[in-house]
Amino acid sequence: MMDLFKKLTKRSSNHSSLQPHSSGMEASLDLLYTDLQDNVQEIKTKLGNSSDLVAREFILGTEGALKACIFYTDGLSNAISVQNFIRDSLLPEVHFESTATADTENSVMQQLKNRILAVGEVHDVIDFKSLYTSLLSGDVILLLDGHTQGIVIGLRGWNERGVTEPSNETVMRGPKEGFSENIRTNTALIRRKIKDPNLWMESRKIGRVTQTDVAIMYLKGIADDSIVEEVRSRLDRIDIDGILESGYIEDMIEDKTYTPFPTVYNTERPDVIAGELLEGKVAILVDGTPVVLVVPALLVSFLQAAEDYYQRWDISTLIRILRYSSFCIALLGPSLFIAVTTFHQEMLPTLLLISLAAQREGVPFPAFIEALIMEVTFEILREGGLRMPKSIVTAISIVGTLVMGTAAVDAGFVSAAMVIVVSITAIASFAVPAFTISVSVRMLRFPMMALAASFGLYGIIIGVIILVHHLGSLRSFGVPYLSPFAPFQLKDNKDTIIRVPWWGMVSRPRILNKHNMIREQTDSPSPPTRNPEGG
Repeated sequence: MMDLFKKLTKRSSNHSSLQPHSSGMEASLDLLYTDLQDNVQEIKTKLGNSSDLVAREFILGTEGALKACIFYTDGLSNAISVQNFIRDSLLPEVHFESTATADTENSVMQQLKNRILAVGEVHDVIDFKSLYTSLLSGDVILLLDGHTQGIVIGLRGWNERGVTEPSNETVMRGPKEGFSENIRTNTALIRRKIKDPNLWMESRKIGRVTQTDVAIMYLKGIADDSIVEEVRSRLDRIDIDGILESGYIEDMIEDKTYTPFPTVYNTERPDVIAGELLEGKVAILVDGTPVVLVVPALLVSFLQAAEDYYQRWDISTLIRILRYSSFCIALLGPSLFIAVTTFHQEMLPTLLLISLAAQREGVPFPAFIEALIMEVTFEILREGGLRMPKSIVTAISIVGTLVMGTAAVDAGFVSAAMVIVVSITAIASFAVPAFTISVSVRMLRFPMMALAASFGLYGIIIGVIILVHHLGSLRSFGVPYLSPFAPFQLKDNKDTIIRVPWWGMVSRPRILNKHNMIREQTDSPSPPTRNPEGG
């Protein structure tokens, strides 16, 4: 055993010259030292002798000839598993078998990995950069005296938020589980939905300082290979010091177009991600956030909800029609009121016109300024409600809606009709499922109001034409943003404003899939029928 240990502790004469601690240009050659104490001192110094760094030195082997040390970060590694691992695997009187191969410096390492370490994830580390990344990710590092490589042992474990119901995407019928901040938990939730070997996942670390884990998931054979390659290319081009949330990734990979509309879809629901993957899209998961990105993103995706697919098709179709109507009201509601009351009073019934004129008799502002005051006030109340403690949000909402609205009408700042219009507009914006597209509508509402105040209904028509032209020019990873409306494809409109029954959605969207378009194998597009005689 002593002869074997002496052979293993021999170090090549030129290894010390490879240590690049004095040169930042050779960081890739920052190899581990042979002497264990040098490695221990280097790690402690690099981490500033941090109090959460645990270094446990002990003697390994029956002859007591091999010094070892394990490192782990308190709070990131599972402390109980680490203690059990040391007690059960390393501290017992283990015996290293002698080998006839004299030039195997890694023989002890191989015996540790193959015979002694009773854990699942084990791999080698030979440089300090990889060691720090694994150590600060929750892994346990095992270093041996006389060896220029160590062992990374996967014993990650930290306190985290469990799988709970998503707060922003609630449903009456359907799964109640949502993503958490742990990327491995999120990938497991998706694999629970899709148990197919063609569900592929690729991982990478992005962020020079944070080294954030980012994964892309797609269904091989269903997702377009060109889209998957484009996602890889855009992720690999990201060069930033830190990624703290998926919003960083979204901002850097979306198509470089100045637009208020989101071109990357996001959700907190695993069932939504599973459905998007089955359509041929690609999911991007970021460690540390429950929000998962989906590309390509289409406008129709932001107006669909997960519950649409869990109810009867006719009920879902009615709800979608209401949702699209709410989208239009949220965008054009105040603009239409301003245009009609300012330029086109002849469009109103006489009694209604007299009532509106009586209400506005004491209001000192034109309709545009009146609507602008109400809209800005409501946006302030909305933003304040999001940032306030939940215990007082209800009280603030009551004060903002009832007290301030009534007081504004009594004081003569606004008319009662304008309060009604702004309230209906606000409620309609809440009917849009995706928060990101709702924010876009709120932003566009103000220029539409300005066009209505300047040119009346003609201004609104001009604004809508410009808006549609802009939407038609958008692309998300090469896919037209307005598809399947523009370019119009009749077969792909089975799941837009109208959702046909599941037995009718035989094919996947053609704009996203060029190879595997058949979703359901059926001989007849008609629904199943029942034998009236009970057969």
